[in-house]
Amino acid sequence: MRILIIEDDQDLSEVVAFALEAEGYTVDCCAEGDDGLRWMRERAHDLVLLDRMLPRLDGAALLRRARAEGIVTPVLMVTALGAVEDRVEGLDTGADDYIVKPFAMKELLARIRAMGRRPRAWETGAGIVHGDTAFDPVAKTLRQGDKRCTLSRREADLLEILLKNVGKTIPRATLLARVWGPDAEVEEGNLENYVHFLRRRLRSLECPLELVTMRGVGYALEDRDGDV
Repeated sequence: MRILIIEDDQDLSEVVAFALEAEGYTVDCCAEGDDGLRWMRERAHDLVLLDRMLPRLDGAALLRRARAEGIVTPVLMVTALGAVEDRVEGLDTGADDYIVKPFAMKELLARIRAMGRRPRAWETGAGIVHGDTAFDPVAKTLRQGDKRCTLSRREADLLEILLKNVGKTIPRATLLARVWGPDAEVEEGNLENYVHFLRRRLRSLECPLELVTMRGVGYALEDRDGDV
């Protein structure tokens, strides 16, 4: 699962990123509001932790623009502004939740898990099941019947987005942004390599899901058994 931290306090950003990565999340960080908006436009993240007071573009203005553009990525606003009026304004700009600094890391993690249990949001460990195929994105394990294997981080990130969209073609640019990050300088050959690795994993488990190349567009996970 990929989380974006938009926070200009580098020390805090590093501490939070370390804690999230220890929980199995993939984390990207940026320190300025305009960069944060650019990254949100990539729609490469499943959750955004957004500071309220940012250079170049403050968090409230950033979020208003993002929501006006139709970006629905869940946002947890993280800020030192804790007055009731500040909380109300933050939620009214489009935040899904609001936590005040200083905060306990346990509470932050609990709020992230709670947001993950909402119907439209991403899974945070409950696993993704399609027929007899089960994938645990935290443990990075794939199971088909009695067979199972452990995936690398890249394989797991790639499988997650494909498994959530069985039967749909995912563009190459989207996969590159989701798996490596919006700003990563990655050769497309790297994606092809991990597609090859993932296909080999699926075959080894005798999984009915097939990773198909849609030439000139991207990739799709197709169910050979016809279940959707």
